[in-house]
Amino acid sequence: MKLIVVIVKDHQADRVTQTLTNENFRVTRIASTGGFLRSGVVTLLIGVEDADVEAAIRVLRQGLGEAKPGEKRATLFVLPVDRFEQI
Repeated sequence: MKLIVVIVKDHQADRVTQTLTNENFRVTRIASTGGFLRSGVVTLLIGVEDADVEAAIRVLRQGLGEAKPGEKRATLFVLPVDRFEQI
């Protein structure tokens, strides 16, 4: 299992979250602050099976839409999960 941590601009978060959930990826959304001038960003946590990592990233790219040349729209990390439980 993997945990995908994605940091997106606040104004993109709704579209990205909706795109991911429409494709049956479960998303936890955390409001955060960072970047230049402490602008509003959102951190998304997405737990996926190893085989679904690339599919989740592909859906994430769709949710972000087209980028201008050289534009960075999101930062993402893929982390291994040693243990997962729902209590």
